[in-house]
Amino acid sequence: MNEPQLESAPDSHESMIDDAALPMSAHVPEPEPEPETIQAIQAPVQAQAPDSAMTEPTTEPESVTMESEELEVQLTEAEKLHLRLRQDPHDTEAWQRLIAEVEESGNLENIRDTYDALLKQYPNTPSAQIRYISHFLNNQRTFAEAEHLFKRFLKVTNTQSRETIRKSYEFAINSIGSDKDSGDIWSDYIAFLDSGENSSTWEEQQKMDMVRKAYQRAVQTPLDNIEKLWSDYESFEVKLNRITAKKFMSELSPAYIQARSVGRDLTKHVAALYPSEAPLAANSKPELSLPTVPSFTIPERQLVGKWKAYLKWEESNPLMIEEKDKKDLHNRIQLVYRKALVRMRFYPEIWFMAYNWTNSVGKHDEALTVLKTGLEANPSSFLLTFAYAEALEIKKDYAQVHTTYTDFLQVQKVSLAKLQERVDEEKAKLKSGDTDEIAIDTDPDLPNSTESSLSVLNSDLEDRKKEYALTYIIYMRFARRAEGVKASRSLFGKARRDKYASWEVYEAGALMEYHNTQDKEVATRIFEAGMAQHANEKEFVLRYLTFLISVNDENNARALFERVIPTFTAEESRPIWERWARYEHQYGDLEASQKIDKRMAEMYPNDPPIKRFAQRHIYLGLDAIASRDIGARVRKESSSRGDSLTSIASTNDRSSNSTSLLKRLPSPEHDKRRGEHGGHKRQRNLSPSRERDRDRWDVPSRRRSPGPIPEKERSFRRNEKERDEEKTVTLPQALSWFIGQLPAPSVFDGPVFRTDDLINLFKNAVIPSTTKPRSPPPPPPPRSGGRPPPDYSPYQGPTVNTARRRY
Repeated sequence: MNEPQLESAPDSHESMIDDAALPMSAHVPEPEPEPETIQAIQAPVQAQAPDSAMTEPTTEPESVTMESEELEVQLTEAEKLHLRLRQDPHDTEAWQRLIAEVEESGNLENIRDTYDALLKQYPNTPSAQIRYISHFLNNQRTFAEAEHLFKRFLKVTNTQSRETIRKSYEFAINSIGSDKDSGDIWSDYIAFLDSGENSSTWEEQQKMDMVRKAYQRAVQTPLDNIEKLWSDYESFEVKLNRITAKKFMSELSPAYIQARSVGRDLTKHVAALYPSEAPLAANSKPELSLPTVPSFTIPERQLVGKWKAYLKWEESNPLMIEEKDKKDLHNRIQLVYRKALVRMRFYPEIWFMAYNWTNSVGKHDEALTVLKTGLEANPSSFLLTFAYAEALEIKKDYAQVHTTYTDFLQVQKVSLAKLQERVDEEKAKLKSGDTDEIAIDTDPDLPNSTESSLSVLNSDLEDRKKEYALTYIIYMRFARRAEGVKASRSLFGKARRDKYASWEVYEAGALMEYHNTQDKEVATRIFEAGMAQHANEKEFVLRYLTFLISVNDENNARALFERVIPTFTAEESRPIWERWARYEHQYGDLEASQKIDKRMAEMYPNDPPIKRFAQRHIYLGLDAIASRDIGARVRKESSSRGDSLTSIASTNDRSSNSTSLLKRLPSPEHDKRRGEHGGHKRQRNLSPSRERDRDRWDVPSRRRSPGPIPEKERSFRRNEKERDEEKTVTLPQALSWFIGQLPAPSVFDGPVFRTDDLINLFKNAVIPSTTKPRSPPPPPPPRSGGRPPPDYSPYQGPTVNTARRRY
């Protein structure tokens, strides 16, 4: 392969490659990202900065001295960026600036070191790989290094001459030929095959067969230039033989039409996945596409949803590839997942989808490699850690499972220690009266809001402690399954000594002992040990009480209830009261049941007596007193039937309110003219629904007098109204669900039209015609009495606020 051919590698194929040339099993980063990357970043700084610049900072907050500040001022821009990346290796902006800085300097040694450090942090990033290679292509002295980089980033074969180029094309086509952006490579490959020289008729026939085969593969793939390839193929066949051309084209036409249709859908999917790129200035290079650590904002969640939808769509086999060609389908889906993992490197659910699919097609070892790689990119992921541990457990690799859980616990403990430090700092600030905002922490696992209050930090700390305890619990389950109860006991002992483990560890350990050894005494002792540290956790106390009741240990349950009730407030202890009362109602005598009710009446004087009485006669949620004697069931059914109708009414009201806000307030002069001319410049005929609503909701002083109504007519109206009120309107379940999914009216910011006015406008419009002109129909005479139009609107119920007007 000569130099011009290497230089022809286009940068425009970056979005197509996305590391597709590497198999999914090769997506293992070289070492673990954090420590090695930091060392790689440190190395150039040590080579460029003075020795004093690399002194390790002290752990005390006042470690930044005047000397270090002066030294930082003396550092070059590249050295400052190196120091910045030491603190946060995921800072994509700093990486972009550092790459631009070293490329501008032209120092190949610095370029090499910087790109190596970048690709350790973001492995398999095609935009970085292409730019890295481009620095060594145009110089004959560095061309060997360019070839070395190609071998490092791609698989290569050792063949000779033209056959080498053909096999290189074949390798590229087999690896990334299913990508929609690979159309240019297909065209170049076909042109290369067609340009071959032949010395005999047999060689000419062989060449034509290879070209035909390449064309037929290309036009069955949804490429961006599939229509041009189809046209070129048709010209190729017609040039050879018109008779056989018709046969070949008719046989291949259905597959081509299917591929073209799928290509349109594919374009819609892919267009939503990649951000639009601004046009580049002259002699400028595109920015590196580096994945960022997510903060799970709405746009990021939407992007994840689009990727998941696209991946599911590819898995559904839209090309309808037959069973005999299943390998081609697997290669296509595998390529899509490789691209997704490069772009969405820090989203564990995408890694799990890749693992799940790879495992489902029988590639178990490769699936395990996917999990391992994903875990190295996301070391704090619960999803990937638990999935990787289960996969190792299935393979009986218990030692590696222990290592996985131990490492994960250490990652969580480091995060907890940092968060605890922030909580302590905030407490110290509040205690000293200094309410200045604390500095933003660059750790992505910690909340970064400068306005985060102490309560928010404490809440986050408690949640993370529970998650930390969950890891111990899952670890204990594995130890019990793989090594027995003794191993789980050893882990429980370790967990109870950990200051960050919450009360859930005690409950899990106690229940594990009870269900595996049937020894309730041991389980009770574990609960009591938990009470020594977590007696103020009402949920733990409630679970302990429930356990004692479930094992029929009434004496200890009663003693626990009497012991803990005084330690909580009335509202905090309500669940405990209700749990013990339910036990007394179900299994105690009447005297004990009335006694507990009396105590609860003293504790909660606002509860109605009938509620406490009804609770004594409930079983499994069956409350006949409430449903039959109080009417709760009827009210519940009415409420469920009226939910959708109420939502419709509230939607109409909100629409009316939002519409009114869009209108300009009339001036006093306008009000005066409106009073003189009836309120509008042109009189509009009221539609039946508008007139009915006006008659229903307008106050009597504003209504036009229709004249005296006969007694018979009044009686008829009254009876009709009563019949309407007795009607119940039940919407179908699907319609009710659909109405519930509709967005709130406040979201709509477009123009609001009144449909009855539009209908009247269309009815009264004069449309010019070549035939005899028609005069507009005369307006209907105004109603002066008689029976109102029938009311087909949904019944709103007697509780509707009749003071509000509906429009």
